[in-house]
Amino acid sequence: MVVLLKSVNFVGENIKRKVFYFDKKVSKRHNADTYYINILNSNIMDAKKVLEDLKRRFPNEPEYHQAVEEVLGTIEEEYNKHPEFDKVNLIERLCIPDRVYQFRVTWQDDKGNIQTNMGYRIQHNNAIGPYKGGIRFHASVNLGILKFLAFEQTFKNSLTTLPMGGGKGGSDFSPRGKSNAEVMRFCQAFMLELTRHIGPNIDVPAGDIGVGGREVGYMFGVYKKLTRDFSGVLTGKGLEFGGSLIRPEATGYGTVYFLRAMLKTKGDSIEGKKVLISGAGNVAQYAAEKVLQLGGKVMTMSDSDGYIYDPDGIDREKLDYIMELKNVYRGRIREYVDQYPTAKYVGDGAKPWFEKADIALPCATQNELNEEQAKALVANGVIAVAEGANMPSTPGAIRVFQEAKILYSPGKASNAGGVSVSGLEMSQNSERLSWSAEEVDAKLLWIMENIHENCVKYGTEPDGYVNYVKGANVAGFMKVAKAMMAQGIV
Repeated sequence: MVVLLKSVNFVGENIKRKVFYFDKKVSKRHNADTYYINILNSNIMDAKKVLEDLKRRFPNEPEYHQAVEEVLGTIEEEYNKHPEFDKVNLIERLCIPDRVYQFRVTWQDDKGNIQTNMGYRIQHNNAIGPYKGGIRFHASVNLGILKFLAFEQTFKNSLTTLPMGGGKGGSDFSPRGKSNAEVMRFCQAFMLELTRHIGPNIDVPAGDIGVGGREVGYMFGVYKKLTRDFSGVLTGKGLEFGGSLIRPEATGYGTVYFLRAMLKTKGDSIEGKKVLISGAGNVAQYAAEKVLQLGGKVMTMSDSDGYIYDPDGIDREKLDYIMELKNVYRGRIREYVDQYPTAKYVGDGAKPWFEKADIALPCATQNELNEEQAKALVANGVIAVAEGANMPSTPGAIRVFQEAKILYSPGKASNAGGVSVSGLEMSQNSERLSWSAEEVDAKLLWIMENIHENCVKYGTEPDGYVNYVKGANVAGFMKVAKAMMAQGIV
């Protein structure tokens, strides 16, 4: 039997170091020159082992594994300063969702044919508040993607300082090409099951990819019909029935507010900078709007088919055209060049990351920016990358940014504006009040600057470089971990 007489301050499966130990057989104290300490059974978390175990238990969920790996790799040092965490297996309890709902959604299309899709809701963690997170309607949706999103949402919501837990849901149904009537029938069928599992103090969904004001309105209508209860159970609602001003703008605005705070640490600003934006949906549109307001020049926008590059910049008039094209006519971004022929369109699903600019804002979807594209951005002089989407940069891309020491923020920090204003919408619903746009925007700005301060606090490295990934993960983790410890083993 070995009893350690001095603490181990670093981790690994087997650590070779000089220690003192007590041998009961000879009842003598020895000084061992070299001794291999096996720490697997001690109160220290081994991130690699935890990840391997999750992969074994939950195979074929690469996005979920990627998200967990990114978080564990950055919180391991902080976690191991608190041996009480591992005594109650806190890391495994935090990685695995509280519960997962899967259900079939059956609906009728305009031709009278019966269609089926899968519906999901992941309730990941409610230690600091009701489950909170969007609903995504897209053909790519599966359990692994939603588990990654719910896991990320838990830390993101913690960063906002608002009392919200983490969740996510959705379906492999795609609204693209569907009539309003078909979308309505699907939303109603989807909510027939989801209504059982949500509530204003239980789980409060919102929009996400494929789910905007139209879809939220349809879902809220059927929830109200089934429960006979008018409450703030969904956020992103219309202003006429409990929505908040600035909610549509919040994710995009918040991303740019965070970007501005990062640039400020270098004594720089957005004014005069050329900005690459991916996506053409809600987040990208309002990120572009805020960039323009702060004096930047938007060069690109994209959709799943390709991207447009406008050498003259996408000004207010051109952005209004894109908003109408996407929000009203639900058209494709390639139509932009018909209206503005000086621009170019690159198809075949191309991304804008090989174009020259000063700043990149990936605002489309997960893993849209890979290592090769990241190297191109750095080579072309990009000084800052702020994620507007959830996990849009691959691990290889993140390494490139951090090794180049450019400003880089993960989505859980820089795109937290959307869920922040969702939380503010919940507050307004609870108070039966409606705040002005100026009030909401001021609160959003304060929240994003506060998130930035916490990232700097926990992410500043000895050489002064701010590792925003580590800062966001540690700051988000510690609040949830302390709440879980206080509430016991449940």
